[in-house]
Amino acid sequence: MNTNVLPNMIDRNPVTMPLEEIDISYIDLWKKDAKWPFFKRLRDDAPVHYCRNSEYGAFWSITRFEDIMEVEKNWEVFSSYPRISIGDPVEGSTFSTPTFIAMDPPTHDEQRKTVQGVVAPQNLKQLEATIRSRAAQILDDLPLGETFNWVDRVSVELTTQMLATLFDFPFEDRSKLTRWSDIVFARLGEGIIDSHEQRQEELMECLAYFTRLWKERESNPVGNDFISMMIRGDATRNLSPQEYLGNILLLIVGGNDTTRNSISGGVLALNQHPEEYQKLRDNPDVIPNMVSEIIRWVTPLAHMRRTVTKDYEFKGQQMKAGDKVIMWYASGNRDERSIKDPERFFVDRERARNHISFGFGLHRCMGNRMAEMQLRVLWEEIQQRFDRIEVMGPEVRTPSCFVHGYIDLPVRLHAKT
Repeated sequence: MNTNVLPNMIDRNPVTMPLEEIDISYIDLWKKDAKWPFFKRLRDDAPVHYCRNSEYGAFWSITRFEDIMEVEKNWEVFSSYPRISIGDPVEGSTFSTPTFIAMDPPTHDEQRKTVQGVVAPQNLKQLEATIRSRAAQILDDLPLGETFNWVDRVSVELTTQMLATLFDFPFEDRSKLTRWSDIVFARLGEGIIDSHEQRQEELMECLAYFTRLWKERESNPVGNDFISMMIRGDATRNLSPQEYLGNILLLIVGGNDTTRNSISGGVLALNQHPEEYQKLRDNPDVIPNMVSEIIRWVTPLAHMRRTVTKDYEFKGQQMKAGDKVIMWYASGNRDERSIKDPERFFVDRERARNHISFGFGLHRCMGNRMAEMQLRVLWEEIQQRFDRIEVMGPEVRTPSCFVHGYIDLPVRLHAKT
């Protein structure tokens, strides 16, 4: 980690500053939502950009939609191993959590196939009624006419309840799932964890809890939950403890952060575009399309990482074996070369599913339809109850260039008249 001479990106002019000095991972750009003009500069002038000095070391940035898809497809050169986020393990640490998303075929395919049945179409139909009843209960418990944090009361609560269902996790302990999800990629000293040792200690508690659930189900793994499916699966029944923990954390983060931040980000987007909110009120049938636009607009996971397996030239840039390549989904979703008026939020956008928030190719998010369904059901229930959700103050964003999310979104509900 190179923290000694990092430039202050916030005070720089993205149009005129030297390209070689741009560090798009600079955390204040994300906390203050100030990254967009820097992304535009990179897309226009250096779509394959090398940053020599950042908190995370040197890395390549891929910022255009089509280039990201090209990298995604070429897994033999751009490997998911050993990590899928920009950060690296702590020097000297032996603690690791291997996971199938950070693997390449064939291991990736075998382990993914084991658990993707949870989010298969036939299972989603059964889950929809559960999601609807829980969303309705959460919304019915909200106060009218007073300000509260939408993130805690709705976004976190609904996604945590659904995670508990997918794991068949003890409902009274469901807040543990949120905590474990939050600490996986949390920066030190930002109010979540203070040390790498604390992260490791809490994740080992997570492993102990899920190991107990595994042992309870091992003799009769008949359920449609993630754990029972892993016990039944040839590729997953003999995982090491670290591999088991890695895949559990992948499923927790994948099922939590993405949906949770799209729920919050959708409320913010509609408030920032009141004419679009009016379209929604006038025509609730637009909700399924709006959900896809929310997922594009928010891009709840801002990037994925690949590691170059051999010296390779890409778009005129010479990459070396071992180089870190960051595919910035957040930038690809604002690329005017592939998406019309990408800086605008349209609930009725044509081809709204033409986004890269779920990734592309063999690592495309297996829970994409689950996420869409949760958001659709929630907004259907919201529109039956409330005229509008009014944002009452500035949002507080997650201090991360990976999880593109929200900590606080103060809102007030207005009843239908």
